[in-house]
Amino acid sequence: MPDNAPLKEKINLETSQIPWSELQRFFASGAAVFVDNALDLVEVAYAFSMDDKQRVSQWLATQQVALVSDEQARDWLNRDAQVWAVVVKPWILVQDRLFSDINV
Repeated sequence: MPDNAPLKEKINLETSQIPWSELQRFFASGAAVFVDNALDLVEVAYAFSMDDKQRVSQWLATQQVALVSDEQARDWLNRDAQVWAVVVKPWILVQDRLFSDINV
């Protein structure tokens, strides 16, 4: 089994906190993907980048991963939410997490 640490480290370094308002254009184009807080954003991004259809399909089926809904987008915009995001072209994976949820 190949060592996946370098790619996961690269993804982790590309993950950042950003105001949801700055991601509106990606939402409007259908490229913003919600990742449930129960999942590790880096692990999901890794699965997307490796085209791991089995894991991604499972998350989609349980709605732990889904396109950002209109309701979510409105809520995040109204709250001026800061979200965690990472690009896995053509997608922007987004997770709504508070700083207190993250071990920095």
